Amino acid sequence: MNILFIANHLNVGGISSYLFTLATGLKEKGHNVYLASSGGQLVEKFTASGIKHIAVSLKTKNEISPKIIFSFFKLKRAIKTDNINLVHSNSRTTQVLGNLLSRASNIPHIFTCHGFFKPKLSRRFFPCWGKYIIAISQEVREHLIFDFKLDQRRISVINNGIDIKNFGDFSQRNNMRRKLGINDEPIVGIIARLSNVKGHIYLIRALDIVMKSFASVKLLIIGEGKTKMALTKEVDDLGIQGSVIFISETRGTKDVLSAMDIFVMPSLQEGLGLALMEAMAQGLAVVGSAVGGIRTLIQDKVNGLLVGPAQVEALAEAIITLLKDSQMRRNLGINARKFITEHFSKEDMVDRTEMIYKECLEEKD
Repeated sequence: MNILFIANHLNVGGISSYLFTLATGLKEKGHNVYLASSGGQLVEKFTASGIKHIAVSLKTKNEISPKIIFSFFKLKRAIKTDNINLVHSNSRTTQVLGNLLSRASNIPHIFTCHGFFKPKLSRRFFPCWGKYIIAISQEVREHLIFDFKLDQRRISVINNGIDIKNFGDFSQRNNMRRKLGINDEPIVGIIARLSNVKGHIYLIRALDIVMKSFASVKLLIIGEGKTKMALTKEVDDLGIQGSVIFISETRGTKDVLSAMDIFVMPSLQEGLGLALMEAMAQGLAVVGSAVGGIRTLIQDKVNGLLVGPAQVEALAEAIITLLKDSQMRRNLGINARKFITEHFSKEDMVDRTEMIYKECLEEKD
């Protein structure tokens, strides 16, 4: 098959990680994989793995942006030139583009829903869902069925897969800590876009409590987004500037995860949580809020700790518990890696996605 993925960008994030794992897995199975995006710091990583990148101007969240039309004409030519069999979109704007390309080129359009959509009128009148929909968790599937009244026969749950061999290495731990200016201090970390739904504000407030028991603890926040100013103001207001480190981007998660002692995902809403999965694959002790797909990943006190969403004191207590007990951290980390290995493999995700592609093409014939 000749497969065309569409993404807004290839910067570090959940969708880029998903696409890299899926695209390289399909490439290993003999398929030709093309990826259209506006680019980003991970383009070289994709092209070095044999994924052919097509540069288009798609850095937009506006579903009626002229950028979608310009990209449409470029990709329509590419579909014909490279004999593309199907197109696979991964966001609302690329969903609209994928639908246009599908109609114009008479090829199937598959969409992966990575989270939750607001039920806007535009999504009801111009759905653009595609011929088949992949939901990354059961919670996302139920959201699409109940909030958008989609035919459940069109939706399959395929959890994100992790290439486990890429994680579990702590050889860069000391080097990463030196780069961060940290020696033996405990590090609590989060990797997520800076958005209200990710719950960074509660983690920052929890840190203020944690510091009363562990004054030297550091919080590492990796990501970029619209709430950066609000978060830095909260840090300033609490007077904990010396304990919080913001990093806007990183070229890979494995090394930065190796520097951490605890990974926290305090989201208010989460489709599944790819960064959390990577932290678990790394073998870190994890704390997550009991919402959405996080409940699929974390079994409380077995492979991590669960707390209520927006519960600052409970979040602080969970972090303090782990910082006090190194053996508990170790045991939870071992169980977390084992859980990801057994239930969220790259191979399963690739095989099941390939099966959907084949079904779509057979129905087309």
